[in-house]
Amino acid sequence: MTYQITLKSTNAKTGPIPVTTTSQESCPTSCGQYSTCFAKLGPLALHWLAVSAGTRGGNLSMLLDAIRSMPDGQLWRHNQAGDLPGVDAEIDKADMLQLIAANRGRRGFTYTHKPMKSKSNRDLVRYANQSGFTVNLSADTIAEADAKHALGIAPVAVVLPHDATKGGRTPAGNRVVLCPATQRDNVTCASCKLCAWADRDVIIGFPAHGSRKKQVKSDFVVLA
Repeated sequence: MTYQITLKSTNAKTGPIPVTTTSQESCPTSCGQYSTCFAKLGPLALHWLAVSAGTRGGNLSMLLDAIRSMPDGQLWRHNQAGDLPGVDAEIDKADMLQLIAANRGRRGFTYTHKPMKSKSNRDLVRYANQSGFTVNLSADTIAEADAKHALGIAPVAVVLPHDATKGGRTPAGNRVVLCPATQRDNVTCASCKLCAWADRDVIIGFPAHGSRKKQVKSDFVVLA
């Protein structure tokens, strides 16, 4: 598995914070966005392909050294593309624990489509969030978002239709707020930090984007 880190992102949505990319085999094939993922097309796709081919980036040790070199309190985003350590569905326990340890004192956050069926995956995600490394559970539908929220192990994010303009409440009564950086040009991950808040109760909704955004389906209905 290959990792790449950019210490100062030029992405307009993330802002000038460190961001990483993990090779494609980390992504679970069960992900609802596996074939429509925005990272598989456009400028990011070329970068991700190079990382996945091993022609850009390095191994886990390289990544851990880079994380440990960050100043205390540094906000950083793990995986603008890719998922947590481990091929396909299962999180690699040894690698994940090293990642959590390297982040101590810093404010790393990420998202995962790894399924939470196994106790090992659930325990690792819970431990990460308890230890200062925020792992958001990514959901492909509102029903899935409710189910993942009910696990009580991590904050939740969900993909919404590309033309979603406001949040609401799910059938289970959970509040959904739209990612501020997708709604206002003067907001970035660097200034918002909502996704790095491990014990938040609200679900963050991300309107689908990229060239395949209209292919993304969602059961989201705005409720009072």
